[in-house]
Amino acid sequence: MALHDDTPGMIAYTNARLLDPASKMDAPGAVLTEGKMIVEAKPNLFENGPPDNIMNIDCQGACLSPGLVDIRMHTGEPGEEHKETLATAGSAAVAGGVTSMVCLPNTEPAIDDMSTVEFVARRARKHGLAKVYCYGAITRGLEGKQITEMGLLADAGAVAFTDGLKAVENAQVMARALSYAGTFGLLIVQHPEETSLTHEGVMNSGETATRLGLAGIPSEAEVIIIERDIRLAEMTGGRIHFAHVSTAASINVIRQAKARNVPISCDTAPPYFALNELAIGDYRTFAKLAPPLRDENDRQAVVAGLTDGTIDAIASDHLPQDEEAKRLPFSEAAFGGTGLETLLTVTLELVHNGHIELLEAIALLTSKPADLFKLDAGRLKAGGPADLMIFNPEKGWKVTDQKLNSKSKNSPFDGRPVQGQVLRTVVDGRTVFKLDNLG
Repeated sequence: MALHDDTPGMIAYTNARLLDPASKMDAPGAVLTEGKMIVEAKPNLFENGPPDNIMNIDCQGACLSPGLVDIRMHTGEPGEEHKETLATAGSAAVAGGVTSMVCLPNTEPAIDDMSTVEFVARRARKHGLAKVYCYGAITRGLEGKQITEMGLLADAGAVAFTDGLKAVENAQVMARALSYAGTFGLLIVQHPEETSLTHEGVMNSGETATRLGLAGIPSEAEVIIIERDIRLAEMTGGRIHFAHVSTAASINVIRQAKARNVPISCDTAPPYFALNELAIGDYRTFAKLAPPLRDENDRQAVVAGLTDGTIDAIASDHLPQDEEAKRLPFSEAAFGGTGLETLLTVTLELVHNGHIELLEAIALLTSKPADLFKLDAGRLKAGGPADLMIFNPEKGWKVTDQKLNSKSKNSPFDGRPVQGQVLRTVVDGRTVFKLDNLG
């Protein structure tokens, strides 16, 4: 249930398990907010109950953490509002505990000038749900030819730069982008895909693709671009981040580069550690993603990369598609899946399966992506924004289209029983989501 409260006065969130990865806090305690800010967040706060003049929200032992920071999601606004709008994306985000999200520039028009950045920011503020930040495009019109005025776009509010769903294929253009961005301390984010190897493919190459009679996408297409861009980062000194890494080869190359102190980072998305290519089953189009679901060895490598810290963050990779785009033969259906509302609960599978601790899982979704993108988010700290998530990591539910707030319902986890549910989401001190029937 989405709510739109006026910014309140002082509120105490008591009887909570506080999770703050930035300070390594995992302890019973309470949080005090006033207006848009956190006043205090610490163990033993209000042990004897808050003062009578402060509103008290009893968390009933549930976990309270910073709101999630999603560094990779697509909204259809402007240009493709039939798939998603900023309003429906905002509703989906807060239902999933996301309080800050960074939108890809693959809109119509592309986010490659200051006016479009300002438009998205203005529209997002109007809805007052999750905070919306923008990527700026690396190249004009996302055509991969001429780099944008990144400095001016950053001044207008762009927090990083990517061509989103397209790789910057020309090495010289990428080198110029890294050099230019480096002078301003800006982050370049690459979609790693050598399209000359992928343009006819619809799923991961291998035995399953052969059995289904579908054109394959080789895993080499991902690692080739990563290896090239690592070299370019070493050459230029620019910072580069690789989105949604999905293969063992890619993770190994990134691990080795980090050991050489190359200024690189990367993220992945829940489908790549929770699913493999077998999820396609009998031509299930909801499992047609970009990059494609990989084989089991790759899935396990992604889990290992999260476990040892090679992978820096987890993003939703939210890419809504309308029903008509998915209700087609597999080879013709659109790529992409929704992910805002399943970001937390699927990530918690890493905890339930014993791969990482709960605090580390929350770090991958809060403080780590916030630090990468230099956002004032992802922390329970005095003076910080009152962007909070209250959740029960054990509460089970089933992913169905009826449970999803996104305008499009193309979740690759459709029908999956999951464990972990958001109970309340707070943005700038306002409760913007509360699970029905929760006190």
